[in-house]
Formats: sequence, structure tokens, C-alpha cells
Amino acid sequence: MEDSRNQSSLNRLLTASPIELQALNQARLDLLAELPGTQMKSQGVLSLDDTLLIHYGKHFEHISVLWDHVDERYVLAHNLVTLHYSDDDTDYPVLFQLWKPADLTRLEQGLRAAKIPLKADKQALKQDDPPKWRAYLLGVWRRRQKQHPELAELYDSKLRIGEHLLQQWGEAHPNRKLPVAFDNWYTQPGFCHYLNDVLQWPYVGALAANDQVVLKRGTEPVEQFATELKREHLQAVECGRKGVFHPIRIHYRGRAECYYSYCQTHRLKDYGRLRLVKVARCGAINHRQADLSDDPICLITNRLQWQAPGITRIYRHRKWPAAGPWPVEVFHEEGKAESGPSRGQGLDQYQLRDFGAVERHVALVVVVYSLLRAAQQSGRSRGHDPTLQSKLQRQLKLKLDASQSGRGSAGFWQRVTQAQSLWSLAVFVSAGLNQGQSLHTLMAPLLRAVCAI
Repeated sequence: MEDSRNQSSLNRLLTASPIELQALNQARLDLLAELPGTQMKSQGVLSLDDTLLIHYGKHFEHISVLWDHVDERYVLAHNLVTLHYSDDDTDYPVLFQLWKPADLTRLEQGLRAAKIPLKADKQALKQDDPPKWRAYLLGVWRRRQKQHPELAELYDSKLRIGEHLLQQWGEAHPNRKLPVAFDNWYTQPGFCHYLNDVLQWPYVGALAANDQVVLKRGTEPVEQFATELKREHLQAVECGRKGVFHPIRIHYRGRAECYYSYCQTHRLKDYGRLRLVKVARCGAINHRQADLSDDPICLITNRLQWQAPGITRIYRHRKWPAAGPWPVEVFHEEGKAESGPSRGQGLDQYQLRDFGAVERHVALVVVVYSLLRAAQQSGRSRGHDPTLQSKLQRQLKLKLDASQSGRGSAGFWQRVTQAQSLWSLAVFVSAGLNQGQSLHTLMAPLLRAVCAI
């Protein structure tokens, strides 16, 4: 009963609080920028990814039926898109945004205003089969954007959210365009063209097996091209010649890792048509085994001067199958931790129907994750904010295990998240006061919630 009342009070606080999310996030980033252990470094990497915040019940605002590629089933969920920073010492979210499903009425009106014809025989789907009507409208919207760029404003897809996040970060940090890495879902021609031509942003993306590489002998799928390269390599090695794959070594988080890599410039169908002369693609096909027995990962970048080790190192910060969790995945997993003391406090552990309240909840979880990253760094270097670590230790009556090298296990993170309420409130109050709000205005929703307990 007490847990239920506490959750209800927290829900009222998140719904009623006048939290200015942009100011809160900036206060968080400013704090991280002041600490040597969490300051961004020249070798840092930005990763773009999204995760499902699964719930049961249709009464959450903007919740949708989405495909869960992990469990291979459809689920009810919100979808969180994250731009995540990572280097060899630390990582944390930089910017993030919850996706919203398309407003079909606005989408239809926008298409008609652009004089784009909609098939008459599809109109009945609006009443008879809404999911198919939605799929039809979105299909028309995607296909017609080349001729009508203004259509992009009608709907913030995950790709468009990714564009917004990078644009926002670039405008705030014009001299810090760290490379951004993303998997094959985000590696789509329109998105890559936008990063290269509009934002002029360096990126490394993974190709899907059916992406097409343009060769002198014709166009063929990347998967087939990789298979042919492997065959050519093994035949050369068998005859005592050098193969097309070469051993490379990279350093990732204090460890040396070895790969076998092919790296050349190629044209890719739908990716290079508008910039075949000034920007082609540098492909890196990497294997971790000397006999090339593992499945290759095919990467592209818009920086033609980059070589295989640099391309591989950058993508290693984003994702590498069978190589353990990668930074943004760790954030998603630990942020959702739902057992032990952190129950009810994770990214997807909310009972909030109001979408704005869900956004506040996510923002506060991000604040806590970042503060704990800062506390970890304080345990690894005397120059890193020992005061923050000391306060967290007093709050939790917990000492860092030196054998964990300051990183901590999943159970450690679950115990540490008990500090969420204290630090979330502190940052919220600080951000509000910096905006000129009075303490009375800031605390009024909290006082009402406390009085209701």
C-alpha cells in the first residue's frame, strides 16, 4: 500500500511539475563537462540508437504497437531515440527524444495540400482497416519527399528525430563534430545524404545484406560481394599470396582487439548518385577470425581518407555482435533495471498516462545515470569530483568495490539508483532557479504531493 501511494505521489509530481526539460538537460551536460572524467575527448564517438519502453495497456498517451526485434513479436511501447556519447573511459546520453506515432489526419491534409493524389480505392481503409491506411499514407509520404521536401515536416520519424538531435548538437557545438555511428536500420540513403550534404557530419554506418554495391561487372548485394571477397582471399592465401583482407589492431576501452579487414572506395546504389564525384563511400568489411569463418560486418563512411582501423574503432563504440554489451545498450539495459531497490524508477518503469510526464520521467532517469557515471569516475581518479561520490556513498551507505575498477555490476547500479529522487530533485531545483523561477513555485507541486501521502 505504501509503495502504491508513493508511486501515485511521484506520478502527480511528474505530471504537475514545471520542469523545463531543455534547461535540465543542459544543466546535466554542463556538470559533466566540468568533470575531467566525463569531459568529451577528441577520440569520442556519438552513437544513434533507439529502444522500446514496453507497457501493458492502451491508455498511455502516444503508446503504439511496435515490433520488438529482440523477442520477435509486436508489443505496446513508447520508443526512445538516444544520441549517446562514448569514449574509452566513460559514456552517457547526450540528447534524447521520445518518438510519437504519425498524426494521420495531419499527414493526409499535408499530402493533399501538396497536390499529391491519393488513390480513391484506398479511402475505405480509413474505416475498414486503419493499420493499412496508416501504412499506405506513410508509404506515399516516404516516396514523395524527394519531389516535395516540405513533406518531411508532417511527421517526425525516428530518422527525422535522429537528424534533429544531430542538428541540435551541432548548433550547440559547432567545433565538435564527433563521428556518429549507427546500425543498418539508420543506414538509409536519405539519412546518410542529410548527414553528409546538409550537416556535413562524419559518420560510420552498417550496411544491410541487401544493400547494393556498384562494380564494373554490375550491381550486386553487399552480402554476395563479401562472399566473393572471402573466396578470393582464401584462394590467395592457399597459394601463398597476400589476400584482400589484412590484419588490423584497434584499442577499445584499454584492450587491444584484432580484426581482418578489407577497405576500398566503392559506389553504392542509392547512396552516391548525387555526389558520385565529390563523395564516394569507403567500405570496411571486418572479420574477427583469421580464417574469416565469422559473419562479416559491412560498414560505410563518408570520410574517404579514413582507414580500416579508424572506421572499425568508431563502430566498435556503437555495436559489435558477440563482443559484449556496447555503451548505448548498457544505458538502455541498466536504465530499465526493474528488480531490487530501483523498482519503479527505470526508463520503462512508469505509470504515467500523460506523455509530457513520461518525458520528464525519462529525463530524470538520464540525470541519475549521468551522475552515477560521474561518481564512477571519481573512484578512478583523484581529479574527478570526490564530493559527488562521497555524497552518494553517504546516501546509500555503500562503498565502491575497488575490484570493479569503478565500473560496477548490474546489482551495483540497481542499488545506486536509490539516489535518484534526491539528485533529480536537486538538479530540477537548480535548473528552475537559474531560469528565474521562485523556490515557492518550484516546490508547490512537491508540497501538494507530500501532503496527499
